[in-house]
Parts: sequence; C-alpha cells; structure tokens
Amino acid sequence: MAAESVSLFTAIGLSEQKARETLKNEALSALLRDAVLQAQGVQGSAVDKVTGTLLYNVASRLKDHKRLGFLVGYIAGKKITTDLQLNAALDYVKSHPVDPINTVEFENECGVGVSVTPEEIEEAVEAAIQKYRAQLLMERYRFNMGMLMGEARSKLKWADGKILKNEVDMQVLHLLGPKTEVDLEKKPKTVKQKPAAVDKKENVAENGDMKLESLSLMDQLRGEALKFHKPGENYKTEGYIVTPNTMNLMKKHLEITGGQVRTRFPPEPNGILHIGHAKAINFNFGYAKANGGICFLRYDDTNPEKEEEKYFTAIRDMVEWLGYKPYAVTHASDYFDQLYEWAVELIKRGHAYACHQKVEEIKGHNPPPSPWRDRPVEESLLLLEGMRKGKFAEGEVTLRMKMVMEDGKMDPVAYRIKYTPHHRTGDKWCIYPTYDYTHCLCDSIEHISHSLCTKEFQARRSSYFWLCNALDVYCPVQWEYGRLNLHYTVVSKRKIIKLVETGAVRDWDDPRLFTLTALRRRGFPAEAINNFCARVGVTVAQATMEPHLLEACVREVLNESAPRVMAVLEPLKVSITNFPATKAIDVSVPNFPADESRGFHKIPFSSTIYIEQTDFREIMEKGYKRLTPDQPVGLRHAGYVISVQSVVKNDSGKVMELKVTCTKSDVSEKPKAFIHWVSDPILCEVRVYERLFLHKNPEDPSDVPDGFLSDLSPNSLYVIEDAMVDQSAKNAKAFDKFQFERLGYFSVDPDTTEKKIVFNRTVTLKEDPGKV
Repeated sequence: MAAESVSLFTAIGLSEQKARETLKNEALSALLRDAVLQAQGVQGSAVDKVTGTLLYNVASRLKDHKRLGFLVGYIAGKKITTDLQLNAALDYVKSHPVDPINTVEFENECGVGVSVTPEEIEEAVEAAIQKYRAQLLMERYRFNMGMLMGEARSKLKWADGKILKNEVDMQVLHLLGPKTEVDLEKKPKTVKQKPAAVDKKENVAENGDMKLESLSLMDQLRGEALKFHKPGENYKTEGYIVTPNTMNLMKKHLEITGGQVRTRFPPEPNGILHIGHAKAINFNFGYAKANGGICFLRYDDTNPEKEEEKYFTAIRDMVEWLGYKPYAVTHASDYFDQLYEWAVELIKRGHAYACHQKVEEIKGHNPPPSPWRDRPVEESLLLLEGMRKGKFAEGEVTLRMKMVMEDGKMDPVAYRIKYTPHHRTGDKWCIYPTYDYTHCLCDSIEHISHSLCTKEFQARRSSYFWLCNALDVYCPVQWEYGRLNLHYTVVSKRKIIKLVETGAVRDWDDPRLFTLTALRRRGFPAEAINNFCARVGVTVAQATMEPHLLEACVREVLNESAPRVMAVLEPLKVSITNFPATKAIDVSVPNFPADESRGFHKIPFSSTIYIEQTDFREIMEKGYKRLTPDQPVGLRHAGYVISVQSVVKNDSGKVMELKVTCTKSDVSEKPKAFIHWVSDPILCEVRVYERLFLHKNPEDPSDVPDGFLSDLSPNSLYVIEDAMVDQSAKNAKAFDKFQFERLGYFSVDPDTTEKKIVFNRTVTLKEDPGKV
C-alpha cells in the first residue's frame, strides 16, 4: 500500500522524498490520495504536474474536509488552474462555512472562466511603465520592479504571474537597454544613524492610571495574538464547529457587540490572586484595550463551599491596582436561572441525563460508562427537578452531558447537589453548575469574542464548542496560552492555606508569598509586575521564571519613583566632640541625587548621629574603606568628614559609642568612602524578607521528598525592631516607598501605627546582596 501511494504521489510531481514524508502524515496522505483518485476519474487519465501541485496544496491547506471534493472538481476540470485562483477559492470556502455554496458567486470570486490575453498583459505593463517612466530612467535597474508588477496586477487580477513577470522584464529591457557596469555595481550600504537618546520617562503609554513603557505587553503578544480571529470570524478558527445556524447567530452577535473585541477575566472567588493571575489579567484586559474592546471581570462563583466576601473584594482590588478597569463586574450566579433553563433544554435534546454513579466511580480518564446514559428524557427531567427541590442527598444524583472530552474524560458533570448557602443567592439553589457547563455558556451570554485560558483548559475546548452548539447558542472561540510560574514558591490555593494554617506565613498577604496582595504589601509596584508580564510575553509553552527577573523589574521602577532617605538598621551612636554649632544644622538632601530638579528635603545634623555598626571596624583590614580609628569617612550630604577620637565599650567589650571629631569636607583630605547616617531619628521596625523555600521546586518529590512544608527556610524573615530612619519619613503612609540609601528599597507596611512606622524590605539595591 505504501509503495503504491508513493508511486501515486510521485506521478503528480512530488519527489520521492516528499512523497514518503507525506505518507508519515496519515490524515494528509489519505486526503491527497482521495483527491488524486477523484481527479483521475474526472479527467479520465493521469494527473499532470500542474494539477498535482494544486491538489497537494488544497489537501494540505483545507481544514474543512467536506469541501475537498468540491474544490478538487474545479481543479480537475481545469476551472482553477493557478495558485492565485486556489488561494481565492480557499479564502472563499473558509469565509462561507454554511452549505450550499453559491457557485456563481464562488466562480466570480475565484476568476473561473476569466481569460487574460497576451495583448491585455502587454497593454497593462505599458501603462505601468509609462506611469513610472521618469523614475525608471533615473534609477534604472535599481528601481523596485515589484511596483510595476503590482500596478499591472491591479488591472489584471487573474493574469498568470510568470507571463506578467516576463512581459515586465522585456519592456524594461527595451526602455533601458542592457545593464551597464554602473547598474551591476553593488549599492553602497547606508550607515544608519543612531536615534537620539529618548528620555525613558517620555517613552510611556497611558494604561488607566498606570504608566507603562511603550514596549508594552501587546508588543510582546504579537506572535500569538496575530493568530487570533477577527470578531465575527470565529468560524475561521481551526476546530470550530459550524452548524446550519452558526452564521445567523454570528450576525446577531455582531449586531450586539458592534464588532468589538470582548474578553473576560474569570477568577474563582475562593482565594487570592497570585503572580500567574497577573499575566492573565494583563493578557485579557490588555488584548481588549489594545484592540479598542472591553473586558469583563466575571467571578466564577459556582462553589459556595469555598467562597468568601474577602476574596471577591481582594480580586477586584488587585485588578484595579494593576491599572485596569472592568467594563462590568459580573458573576456566574447572575445567570443561574438561564443556566438551569438550558440544562432542561439539554435533556430535552437528548444531550444530558441524570446519573447515580458516585464521584469516585467517574474519576480518571477511563471510567466505566454510566448505566443511566440512555434513560428516558422524562426520567432525567423529573430527577433534575427533584435535585433542584432538595429531594436527594449530596452525591446521590448528578446531571451529566453526553460527550467525550479531549483528555478522554467521558460525560462531564453539569450539575451537582450542594446544601450550602450561596454568597449571593442564599438558599435559592441547592444544585450548582460545574465549570465545564458554566464557563462557555457565560461567555456566550456576555458575547465574548476571545475566551483566553491557560493551557490546562485545552482539554476543555471540545466541550466548550460542543455545549454551545448542542444548545444552538452563539459560540465564542477559546484560545490557550502557557501559565506563568516562579521558582522558590507555591501558588496553589490549597498549599497557601496549609502555609497559613501551620503558621509558616501570617496570611495570604504575607510578603514572602507571591500572591498579588503579598507583593503589594512587600512594596512591589503594579507597574513593575505589568512590565514583568510584558517581558515574559504570551506563548503556548508554560514559563517558569526566576524571582530575580521580577525583582529586576521592581528595581527599574523604584529607581525612578522611590525618593531617597537615610536609615540605619543596626545603629551605632557617634558623638561629635567638636560639633561646629550650638544646635542642629539643617541639611538639604536631594530626593533623587541623580536629578536634583525633583526636589529636596531637610534633615537635622547634630552633635549626636547614628551610623551602621558594619560601617565601623576597630581593627583595619585590607580593602575595608569605611570608618576605623586610622581611617576617616565622609558623611553623605552633610559636607563633613569624621575621624575617630576614642571608642566607648561596655563591660563585655562591645562597642557602644564612638567619640569623633569633624572637619569640613572641602578643607580635609578626600575620604575613601562616604557613609549614611541619621540624627534625631525616628525609631522604626524593619522586616527583611528572604526566600520562603530552600529549593527551586518545593513541590518536586525528587527534590523535596517530605513535601513542601518540609522545605521552609528558617531564615525567610528577620525583624529589626530598633532601626532608625531620618525625619523626612515621619509622615509616611502605608505602601509609600523609599530607597534607604546604600541599603535597598523599602515600603511602609499597613501594620504601621502613630507610635511606630513598620518598613518591609522590598528588594536590595542589586541582585546579589553581597555586592551591597
């Protein structure tokens, strides 16, 4: 059989290697074989190579296999003879998925029966050359000959491309004569001027209240998003099911939406959003915004056992914190009445049934078929009504759909019984729809044009299309993309709940987690998270990133936005014995030393200051450039250099105070280093965070055989209760961000009170803390 097929394929012009490659694709080889045999039957003889090439093209490019015979008839009958015509034919059948095809319109669109004479080609080329004659004579053979081809083609759509090209070459040669040595010289390369440096602050695009760099998420999306169908052209998507009513439904959809892009972000309100959700938010809202469309925030609230008000509130807060405003906030529960009516209709159409199999019986990919699959419609309707009225125990009856999903799961559940009051509907319902039933129908109700889901939902795509078509309602298109994960963390709701319950973290917003509320509390700017999502981009493959890549985005944003202050985490008292004034001196400090136009703040400088303990060593070591008894240092912004006079220790020998003298920095020898300091400071608490887990993949049994709870780092949080910050931070509010000079970026924690400011270290100044 294989040898026979190879002979058949080589006879139509394929090389033997190409024929054997084609045989490896069973679907393509079967289609091509059918096409060739049909063409031979029409022509009554062997297929020539021109026809064979067209047959191969149509078999490999046509996804709607019902139309294959239709197009093969036109190719074998010599009505479609060029690639140009075949391209037009394929475009036509894809954009007209409903049978029967209007053959008159089809033939007109594909140039069937149109004959272009040599005289017509000659005249069209003459007209094109006349139009560009002056430019041709000046540029000669450096002229873009494609312009002549395009001009002639605009008048003769169905002209043979090779004949047209030969005519252009001949007439150009007649006008210009043979190529000269000058024509044959290589065109000198033009040196591109480097664009002038653009101020990063100017290179931004508005996104709600957020400002993003113009290289936005959408610039990162081009590879995937360009594959998307246009609104109303759902049927052009591979795998989309076209029914006799599809085009009517699509027409009504376009009337309602006006052809706009519509997306939705559909979280379950049973936990806090994490860094992976940030990618989903940016993709859904960003894609709609970039295309002038709208995005819904829709809560998938179909499981009342796990839903709480705090989750609803936190989800919306995080969406808006990232800079996006939902077109509307909706809930799956808004549509419970309609969904139930459709469940009744699904049974009446023979597509659903009431089933008594237990949950454990239908788990896995190959569960036994339900013995109730073919029960009478009337029985299933009565049982569904009984479920709704509370006549059965939980798990005693479910409603299942008659379909097989892509992952092999058979007859997914549409409704199950749960005697739990719902957050919004109270006791009205004791049966609740599942994701498999609810999601696509809610998308249909809201006339979503692009249903964007993570890759794990690809196995649900067939059920998505099946259910909409089984009920004969508008069917959106589902597109899948890869999830975003990070190393050294867990994002599973179940695992985070475990961390909270065991006391490993304080709550969902503990700054060691990678939930969005935790990242905000730690001080990560929303803009940095959006920029990180943009850099990751949207691909089909799952992306697991290193946390330092996110932290790099945070540093970039905070470097431009966080004003500088001075703080001392481990204070050492310094008394200046020759202080040059009787009271404190006001020192003017720039908010951003690299750009003093952004303002200053004043701090006191008095005879008592505090420096970091690590900025003094009693014994000089090689390479140490800070304060020692033999080495003076400068005080940042103060204009003074201090030198150690004496060291005061306690009984155990610990250094408690330094007695120093000071001199103006402009009259003393330039010191080897300048250190930060505080005077008359504000006492504060500082929380320093490190990674919560020791291993990259705390959920990987090969790395962590005893489970993720055994992988917790004992040093993930270090609290400094007696740190000091300068007076400029005294009015700081929760989430205000600062750079503590030489130490890192810090954010005010909501635990702050009137008595004490609490700071979280957001990130260090550099990726490697050892370099600070």
